Amino acid sequence: MAERIADRSTDYSAPALEKALDILELLAGEGGGLTQTEIAEAVGRNVSQIYRVLATLERRGYLTRAERSGRYVLSMALFDLAHRHPPLRGLVQLAAEPMRALADEIRQSCNLSVDDAGAVRVIAQAESPADFGYQVRVGARFPLEGTATGTVLAAGSADAAAAGFSPGDAAQLADGYLTRPDRLQAGITDVVVAVTGRNGETVAALTVPYIGTSYSTLGLEAVVAAARATASEISARLGGGGRMTSSVSLEV
Repeated sequence: MAERIADRSTDYSAPALEKALDILELLAGEGGGLTQTEIAEAVGRNVSQIYRVLATLERRGYLTRAERSGRYVLSMALFDLAHRHPPLRGLVQLAAEPMRALADEIRQSCNLSVDDAGAVRVIAQAESPADFGYQVRVGARFPLEGTATGTVLAAGSADAAAAGFSPGDAAQLADGYLTRPDRLQAGITDVVVAVTGRNGETVAALTVPYIGTSYSTLGLEAVVAAARATASEISARLGGGGRMTSSVSLEV
């Protein structure tokens, strides 16, 4: 019986599907995209073997191709599918209550982001209960490089050791968080803490765009402590240990 099952499994192999999955998984780790030739080389096939697969993925909206460079990148289609997928819904649901409690405690907004094919994608937000605050739209996309949230997500990646963090950033990242003036909005300090999964991997980043004014009820240090506690709570709900896993070294 086992041999018959194995034979049936072989009979039902789908080479075109294998190619498509190879390409999607490859591009998921390439924020800048790849050309047709580079994709073929990376998946161990020639251009003619992947041409129709690329054309189909582009037609179905899973890939987009830059007109000038010809590079293929992942589109938002997989992100949309992920939003309908239970694991991501579970992450948002598990984080909702702690995020709401954090926003009420510090009277500032907070948001949750993930690495979306080399970019920061906001997947949840808790608004500030105060009369003022800074909010980020759910679904907003920002560069991974140059942002505090992107730095925390990158620090939890497999190639974190090659990221070249500054000494100041590395010291904080080693303790599992990062504070940095927002490069786009003056007067805002981003407080970012990694959210970890069951195996200690960074699965998301909790960010508080902190506004320090005379109306602020808590200072920056208290907000950092509250954000770290909230990230640990979310991590615990996910089965993680609440401490970011990274290859960041203090010897920068």
